[in-house]
Amino acid sequence: MNKTDLIVILGITATGKTKLAAHLAEKLDGEIISADSRQVYRGMDIGSGKDLNDFIVNGKSIPYHLIDIKNAGEEYNVFEFQKDFLAAFEDIKSRNKQAILCGGTGLYLEAVLKGYRMLAIPENTELKSELVLKTNEELVEILKKYKQLHNTTDTEDKERLIKAIEIAVFQQENEALIRDFPRFNYHLFGIHFERPIIRERITTRLKQRLENEDMIGEVEGLIKAGVSTEKLKFYGLEYKLITAYLLNEISKEELFNQLNIAIHQFAKRQATWYRKMEKNGFKINWIDGNLSLDEKVNEVLGRL
Repeated sequence: MNKTDLIVILGITATGKTKLAAHLAEKLDGEIISADSRQVYRGMDIGSGKDLNDFIVNGKSIPYHLIDIKNAGEEYNVFEFQKDFLAAFEDIKSRNKQAILCGGTGLYLEAVLKGYRMLAIPENTELKSELVLKTNEELVEILKKYKQLHNTTDTEDKERLIKAIEIAVFQQENEALIRDFPRFNYHLFGIHFERPIIRERITTRLKQRLENEDMIGEVEGLIKAGVSTEKLKFYGLEYKLITAYLLNEISKEELFNQLNIAIHQFAKRQATWYRKMEKNGFKINWIDGNLSLDEKVNEVLGRL
């Protein structure tokens, strides 16, 4: 096996990324760094797909990083992720362990693999004063001039739109400062299911989570703990729609139907992001999701 600084496991939602990463870590004396934008939050477990039992393999606890590092209600961004990733990676390597990056948030994955450092963006008050006078539609058109839009969440909230433009302008004007993130010798693996199978997996998982009401109870608990309903809606998907249900804005049936559609759309956006990565030169070694877990592990090990 060639020396690999970083093994990366990606895949759209409901493909079993964490289980594969954990079993690989058990074989390779490794530790996992999460690349998931919502699993950083404490108390946001079921809705974010965080199952800490996946990190128990053959009775052994697999160490993980960047999970449960922020309180629900706080904000977290790609700049903080890069900083936290580097700290975790250096810690893992200092102990001669294998680092395994695992997650579905394409922006976070690329923030590590592209070798660009995301800087803390200083506030541009002059630019903000201009942008705040514009409509959301005008802001979207401005943002499109700087980057291709994949995350529609950025286009639904004016404050996020303005921040996204601020970041894009800063990055364009300070490209030399950004290109100093370390580059890694990595291998990139993705778990692939055909679309009808992944659709079935997503819908089945959602039914299970809503039938036992644990996911609804999780959101209720966050609200009781003081997390605002506006902030929960900001986190999107399960947190947005279950909050709407708890506020009696939608019925239980509407909750399931709207959430099922939203998660399928999210999975489609993830798949689009990975295809874009491949077009941009990232070599993703795809693993058949229908293989057994042991077969998947052996498939990865055979390609390292």
